[in-house]
Amino acid sequence: MKTWKKGMVAVTSTAALVLAGCGGDSSGGDGDNEIVVGGKPWTEQFILPQIIGQYLEANSDYDIKYQEGLGEVSILTPAIDNGDIDIYVEYTGTGLKDVLGLDSEVGESAEDVFNRVKEGYEEEFNVTWLEPLGFENTYTLAYTEDSGISAMTYSDLAELSKSQDLVFGAPHSFYERQGDGYDDLTSTYGFEFSGTESLDANIMYEALRNGDVDVIPAFTTDGRIERFNLQMTEDDMGFFPKYDAAPLVRMETLEQFPDLEELMNALAGSISEEEMIAMNARVDIDGDRAEDVARDFLIEKGLIEE
Repeated sequence: MKTWKKGMVAVTSTAALVLAGCGGDSSGGDGDNEIVVGGKPWTEQFILPQIIGQYLEANSDYDIKYQEGLGEVSILTPAIDNGDIDIYVEYTGTGLKDVLGLDSEVGESAEDVFNRVKEGYEEEFNVTWLEPLGFENTYTLAYTEDSGISAMTYSDLAELSKSQDLVFGAPHSFYERQGDGYDDLTSTYGFEFSGTESLDANIMYEALRNGDVDVIPAFTTDGRIERFNLQMTEDDMGFFPKYDAAPLVRMETLEQFPDLEELMNALAGSISEEEMIAMNARVDIDGDRAEDVARDFLIEKGLIEE
């Protein structure tokens, strides 16, 4: 039995319905040259499929089909396992803890985490991890400057939660995550929040700024942290593992398209944390389209022609 099914059995039927129009054959798409690129339903994961897809379209004869916003890891893991999609970007810590159900060690190197998830996915799903894109998107527990909270670390926040009425807000998926989600976080640090709110990942920052919640697990590559002057805290007990972003690809897809791995690995190390933050901010704050932001990035990097 595959490890991910322990935490995802309840969504399997939902995933099947969502993916009904995606194909379902062993190579993802319906056409001989079709590659299906998927993504999660939040800003960064709308941009990354466009970066991958537009890059492949410009540098190969592949017919790219987009499934951005398809779902969280509970949807995407069975999707790529079953061949409904061929590629999507995942984060190493998510693969390690939430999918494979493996423990992380405090201070474990990014390379060690990557090697463990690569081996685990190849054994469990016949899916491999290609070279990381160059940035990490981890969590930071954030609060507003005018909230009255004064905390530098998660431990500081945990102590405050025992004496102040602090409401925690997070995406629904964060409460469901195994190993690196809400239950394990609060147990590790001893948080005693007075309440919790389930919020869409794309609106939890506004909820925090509006005072609807007091603390959120902000993504460190989200441009709203700086633009909204949010205060970040340090994971002083090393609860979260490394979350390096890297493309996942079905191994059958790589066999079908022998030049795909080399093409994809040209994107390795091409996106810095600062660049990802800036791209996210363009969409979330400036209102630009994800596909335009992706195209501008690829042109600037010389990966496609204008």
